[in-house]
Amino acid sequence: MNITAMTLALALNAAPAMPAADPAVAGAPAETPSGAGAQGAQARDAEAEEAAPAPADPAPRPAAGGDIVVSARQPTPADPLVRLNAESYQAIQSVDRAVIGPVAMGYKTVMPRPLRLGLRNALRNLEEPVIALNFLLQLKPGRAAKSVGRFTIDSTVGIAGLIDVARRKPFNLPYVPNGFANTLACYGVGPGPYFFLPLIGPTTLRDVAGVSLDRMAVPAAIGKPFNRPYYAIPANVIDSLNDRIDIDAQLRDMRDNSADPYAATRDLYLKQRKAEIAAICPKKGETPDQTLPPRPGKGRD
Repeated sequence: MNITAMTLALALNAAPAMPAADPAVAGAPAETPSGAGAQGAQARDAEAEEAAPAPADPAPRPAAGGDIVVSARQPTPADPLVRLNAESYQAIQSVDRAVIGPVAMGYKTVMPRPLRLGLRNALRNLEEPVIALNFLLQLKPGRAAKSVGRFTIDSTVGIAGLIDVARRKPFNLPYVPNGFANTLACYGVGPGPYFFLPLIGPTTLRDVAGVSLDRMAVPAAIGKPFNRPYYAIPANVIDSLNDRIDIDAQLRDMRDNSADPYAATRDLYLKQRKAEIAAICPKKGETPDQTLPPRPGKGRD
C-alpha cells in the first residue's frame, strides 16, 4: 500500500462523557444483606462478573479547544501498540483535514474525470505483472493468465493502460488486485500486530512485508523508467489522491457517526483483509464477507 493509506486517517469524535454520580446517592450507605441472602447476593455478583464481556477500547474524550485526547486504551494481542497507534492516527487526522483532504478534492475539481481515471488505469496496468506472479505462487494459473492478458491488451489497445479495454466485451477481464501479502497469508503466515503508520495508514506486520515486496517487484519486472524516482514519486502521489477521493464519503461517515473512529478504522481494515484473503484462498467452510466496502485502490471492477 502506498501513501494513500495516509489519507485513510479519520478524525476522532469524542463520545459524551458519563455524567458524574449524584453525591447524595454516592454517599448513601448500601444495605448489607445477611445470612443466606448475603451468600446468594455474593454468588450472583461473582457470576455476573465472570460473564461480563472484555472491555472494549474506551472512546476518546474531548479536551479544551476541541482536540481529541486518547486515553486508557488497553493493548491486545492483535493491537499491542494501541496507544502509539492511536496517537499516530490522531496526528494523521490533522494532516488529512488540513492538507490531504483539501488537496484531493481540489485535484478532483481541476482534473477532468476521464483524464483522472485514465491515470488510475495506467497505474493499475503496471501492477498486472506482479498480480500475475502472485496468482502463480497461489497455484492459480488460470487467474494468472487473465492478468497477463489484461496487461497485454491494455498496454497495446488501451494505449499504455490509459483505457481499460480488457474489462469490456469481448474480453471481459476485470481488474482483480493481488499481492505478496495475500500470498504470505495463503501459505499460513498470520497477520501479526496491527499498526497505524505515517504514509501507510492501517496495516499489519504481514501486510507491511507484502507491500514492500510489491514495490520492489514492480520496478524489477518492468524496468526503466518505472524504477526511477522521477516516475515513482508522482505516480504514488496521483495514486494516493485518487484513493482519497474514492473514500471521501466513507471518511465522512466514520467521522460523523463513529464513537471511536480509531477502533472503527482498525476493525474495518482487519475485516477487509480477512475478506480479501478468503476470496483468494478460503479455508474450509469460510465465506468471504461481500458486504464490506473495498479498501482504497483494491476494489474489483
